[in-house]
Amino acid sequence: MVQEIYIIDDDDSSILVFNELFKNDKDYKFISVKSHMIDVALKNIPSLIVINEDAIEVDTIDLCKKIRSDDDNSITPVIVVSSNADAKHRVEILSTAIEYYIKKPVNEKYLYHTVKNLIRLLTINRRISPLTGLPGNVQIHAELKKRLANKESFSVLYLDLDNFKAYNDVYGFLKGDEIIKFTAEIILNCVHEYMPEESFVGHIGGDDFVAIVPTLSCDKLCQNIIANFDSRVQKFFTPADIEKGYIEVANRKGIIEQFPLTAISIGVVTAEANRFYNMLEIGEVGAQVKHAAKSVIGSSYTIDRRYWHDR
Repeated sequence: MVQEIYIIDDDDSSILVFNELFKNDKDYKFISVKSHMIDVALKNIPSLIVINEDAIEVDTIDLCKKIRSDDDNSITPVIVVSSNADAKHRVEILSTAIEYYIKKPVNEKYLYHTVKNLIRLLTINRRISPLTGLPGNVQIHAELKKRLANKESFSVLYLDLDNFKAYNDVYGFLKGDEIIKFTAEIILNCVHEYMPEESFVGHIGGDDFVAIVPTLSCDKLCQNIIANFDSRVQKFFTPADIEKGYIEVANRKGIIEQFPLTAISIGVVTAEANRFYNMLEIGEVGAQVKHAAKSVIGSSYTIDRRYWHDR
């Protein structure tokens, strides 16, 4: 993936420097942007912005604030390069949520590695769920591969919410996001309390989560997750729905259907050392046990207790 990096200056003096620095890095594309064209440039959402303060005709503080106030570029890293050595000015620049202030004269190797490392961090962050802050599929797969390669014994918990679509239909997506964040917090806290060392919690997406723990005994953990979830989830429902015990949603034909309040289902795969050869096998068993858990009304868990020597 080509990383587009905007160089903000009004005399095109910086673009030559960056093109030379990154001449052997084909995945980096540097684009010179005049300061008065920043609004147009931000619509393209660059990977990184570098401001040459000495070569722009607008106030740098105002320019930084404009970049940060743009919703699409709220997390775009920004570097300010300047000959201004005043400490107060440097702090004022950084206080606008700018990542780096590099004073001239610039060490080219320092500048090169700063740009490379910021892009690397941004790439890593994109693999993390912006809603829950939990690792996504890339890290989940890496964690499973590592444990399989090391021939460890561990369990994989596949967790998701029952009747979540119905909840979204009634309460809206913003409230749905709140229940997702709440669920992530419950899982994370319970897993870390039960097994603080060598445990992992990831967010597959939507209302689907994964927890990996270094034990084959997960009954207590599952029971704790369910107890915490059920005791606190009612705050996301109106008193009327709590009293009824269900929510009502019109289907595509306009017929009102009743759905139980949102619950959590957990399917557990016990991965005894050498039981599984790859992640696909774990996923197949995980789908089976989660389906079994979801067939029960209300929060529940199902554990697959077959071991590799049963095959």
